[in-house]
Amino acid sequence: MSRRADGGGFAASVSIRSGRGSMTHDRVMRFVAQFDTSDQAERFATQQAMDWIERPASPADPFIASAAA
Repeated sequence: MSRRADGGGFAASVSIRSGRGSMTHDRVMRFVAQFDTSDQAERFATQQAMDWIERPASPADPFIASAAA
């Protein structure tokens, strides 16, 4: 997602939802960087989401630790 920032550029954010039913978890990331175009902001957010999704699961992640219990 992108939105017009106060400084005139565009800010990027992304929402990643996982799970089902009452175990649904939504992670929202809002980024500080500003971009010249909405398209640049959306590409950045998409890449950040893909990097997060593809990273190995870590036992230190509180959501993963509670799901394993």
